[in-house]
Amino acid sequence: MKRIMAMLMFCWPLVMVAQNPYLPMWEHIPDGEPYVFDDPDQPGRQRIYIYGSHDTRRTDYCGLEQVVWSAPVEHPTEWRYDGVILESVLDRDGNPLNADGLGDVLFAPDVTVTTDANGKKTYWLYPNNQAWGRNSQVACSDRPDGPFTVTNWSKDNPKSCDGILQFDPAVFTDDDGRIYGYWGFAQSWGAELDPETMCTLKTGGRKTENLVPGCIHDETYRFYEASSMRKIEDKYVLIYSRLTREGEFGMPATNYTLAYAYSDHPLGPFTYGGTIIDARARDTDPQGNIIPTANPTGNTHGSLCKVGDQWFVFYHRQTGVNEYSRQAMADPVEVKVEPGRGGRVYISEAEVTSEGLAVEGLNPQQRYPAAIACWLTGPEPVWRDSLGSHYSGPYVKATYPIEDRLLKKGVVKDPYDLSINVNPVINCTDGSILGYKYFNMSLLNQRRATKMVLNLKTLGVKGRIDVMIDSPWTEKGGQKVGSLTIPASKSSRAKDVAVALKGINQLEGKHALYLLFSSPVKGQSICEIMQLQLQK
Repeated sequence: MKRIMAMLMFCWPLVMVAQNPYLPMWEHIPDGEPYVFDDPDQPGRQRIYIYGSHDTRRTDYCGLEQVVWSAPVEHPTEWRYDGVILESVLDRDGNPLNADGLGDVLFAPDVTVTTDANGKKTYWLYPNNQAWGRNSQVACSDRPDGPFTVTNWSKDNPKSCDGILQFDPAVFTDDDGRIYGYWGFAQSWGAELDPETMCTLKTGGRKTENLVPGCIHDETYRFYEASSMRKIEDKYVLIYSRLTREGEFGMPATNYTLAYAYSDHPLGPFTYGGTIIDARARDTDPQGNIIPTANPTGNTHGSLCKVGDQWFVFYHRQTGVNEYSRQAMADPVEVKVEPGRGGRVYISEAEVTSEGLAVEGLNPQQRYPAAIACWLTGPEPVWRDSLGSHYSGPYVKATYPIEDRLLKKGVVKDPYDLSINVNPVINCTDGSILGYKYFNMSLLNQRRATKMVLNLKTLGVKGRIDVMIDSPWTEKGGQKVGSLTIPASKSSRAKDVAVALKGINQLEGKHALYLLFSSPVKGQSICEIMQLQLQK
């Protein structure tokens, strides 16, 4: 029934747009925890479920509800909205939790599943409730897509919850049925949980402090937040947000990275593994300087998931000029495990891309939102002060066109419809660069000429857009394949503009594509870009 209602809400075609971010552009789900669970409506089939917080408050982190999206394992680019799974509004007795009648703010959640002696599965949601006294809130459901019901209300206080879990909870069910919990901010904690409550300390157990050394006093592990546990073969892998050292990687300190540590036991001791994703998308310029090619500041939270035969890291990126409209991202990684006690775990560092889950590359003849750009740089770095964020180059503008209707169970025929699935790329000033990794050029018809179509709005500033392949710089192997002059006129709405491209129909395999902006007018945006597509 849950799936039928979701399909009635959307009724979209089976073939989705594969891209990064992998959810519609108007949907802001950070902190995504990915899991492959059995499909309750199709026995024998499995789906990827993404559980995250919900950036709906727009001026602060997260929201008052949590939702879930899912996709079939066989087609990990076909995401479906499965609805709201938890709204923390009422207390144990069914009365409003707060005087204003609103629910609690729910941060980064986690989910685990247990199986009883009869094979019945129960799904446990840890919503990371930020209200004091309800931080350890736990809810359960018979289905991975909910709805979930809170199970650990206090017997003494109808507005409080029992349990030891605190900020950014992660819960892991081992193969032997034992349950482990993880949490912490700047200091990590872990403990074995009572399987009867799923939230309190197991009888005779103890909490382990500094499970992974924290960022305040450590130079290697540097745990910051965002605990997430995965078992890979016979190893326990703790994924977490790491605060890098000042100057590490040749860049300022940031918690915009995910790292991992591994152990032979779920409560350690752990060995540091390395970085899994740096969402700043660091690269080098022609002079060899290390630069961030995506938003250089922010936070991220996520984990690993194996989809078919491929491992992915799921994480989030920032949009807009703050951290309150984050979007779900995924990129492939390689995982290798040395079996046996003391064996090492190798996880490659992922590259921030536009293709994401579409590992064969994007179809260049498909029309995409321009906001799938994974490279956004300006003539000067982004900087922030007490007055807010200041950008010298392009960034993705956050939009929320249909989100409110979703929460109110409105009707949306196709959430990937490009008329609503648009985040404009704005502030395209002189010296700005947009980049897209990667397009599968083998899908082009090589017997016909090729052009690029940009859907854009001019802003009255004269300029030019050069199209480059493989790199934005010829010094690093880039090749200019086309150019578009932007007139000094202002358009009231976006329209399609074609750019003739030379030699692009001779390319094979995956290639990156870049848009370089130039103008005699410094510091003013030349245009806003909505969509792009290569055409025959």
